[in-house]
Amino acid sequence: MMTTDTRTHRVVTRAAVVAAVAAAGLVLVAALVSGESAALGAAVGGVIAVGVFAFGSFAVEAVSRLMPAASLLFAMVTYTFQVAVMALLFVALNTSGLLDDEIDSTWVGVAIILGAFVWMAVQILLATTARIPAFETPPSTPSEGGAR
Repeated sequence: MMTTDTRTHRVVTRAAVVAAVAAAGLVLVAALVSGESAALGAAVGGVIAVGVFAFGSFAVEAVSRLMPAASLLFAMVTYTFQVAVMALLFVALNTSGLLDDEIDSTWVGVAIILGAFVWMAVQILLATTARIPAFETPPSTPSEGGAR
């Protein structure tokens, strides 16, 4: 059994939950500070950040379990895909006319930046504090004749 089989899913899930909580907190701050359009912008940015990062992390996790040799290549492709998706979402918001009319673009950006930093911080914290053995100990053999 690989040590990443059970731990990676928990790390990604925790990062998603903490980033979603941070986004919800930012929505409250935006609503109190700047009103409804700011809160909507923070909510949209939080959904974009958590959605894009969670999809990418779960996809890389699945590929690393199925084909460990392809995980680095897939991680690089996924990162490029995440950047392209975020850019396309911004273009779609901008061309729809919602950005700066009903949705405050500043708060969208703040929420995405906050989501990215919280996501990275949680993953780094959990990865550096995880107890992952560097090797597996051989199974113990019973001693002969009562030797110690």
